[in-house]
Amino acid sequence: MSGKYLAATDVNFKSEILDSDKVALVDFWATWCGPCMMLGPVIEELAEDYEGKAVIAKLNVDESPAIAAQFGIRSIPALLVFKNGKVVDQMLGALPKNQISKKIDEHLN
Repeated sequence: MSGKYLAATDVNFKSEILDSDKVALVDFWATWCGPCMMLGPVIEELAEDYEGKAVIAKLNVDESPAIAAQFGIRSIPALLVFKNGKVVDQMLGALPKNQISKKIDEHLN
């Protein structure tokens, strides 16, 4: 299993997500969150689908609480779409892959 998603952290969030010239999807998750674990394989598939086109990242809210707080994450899984350093879309819950893809695609152009 080779997940191509980026493991986002307090250290790399600015450089990899906010400063990226690509659209970025960040999955805010935690190991104790059942729906987050269900979403894991979907995020890995998206990372493969969008390789080279968009940044697909997962941020563990227990390991990087400052970033989660900065973006007002109160329930997880929360998916934020970033473009040019700004949040341009957000989704809550373990959504189907096609619904998440649609949101990413809306911001790719």
